[in-house]
Amino acid sequence: MKRARQQGGSAAEVEAAFYDALNRADVEALMALWADDDEIFCIHPGGPRLHGHAAIQASWEAILEQGGLQIRPSMLHQAHNLMSAVHTVIEGVTSASAEPAHLVATNAYMKTPQGWRMVLHHVSVAPGPVPSEPHLPTSLH
Repeated sequence: MKRARQQGGSAAEVEAAFYDALNRADVEALMALWADDDEIFCIHPGGPRLHGHAAIQASWEAILEQGGLQIRPSMLHQAHNLMSAVHTVIEGVTSASAEPAHLVATNAYMKTPQGWRMVLHHVSVAPGPVPSEPHLPTSLH
């Protein structure tokens, strides 16, 4: 059993391990961070909703076959309770073959018997330049 599956950790530690695995193009380590439950989802920018381990793993294998993505998450906002956590981040992406870009990601985690595990990764291309400070609404509407 992989080390990530043996330790509990926090949602923040799972998230740090997730981005580390992406940057290293380590699909095995990346998938070890997902919940064992088949009710897990991943949506890549412009892509369909992927459901379950097999579909999610196949997508990451295709994305990472050329190497790591060099994604740096920043501007974390988080909501937690005893059993779940939702993080939104700005993903700064750099690669040798493309202009730097930024994406908006939502990562959801659940506390399982094995510790915190990812259950959702949803990423969208963000319009405009990378924001220098997070914009938080002051009202609901």
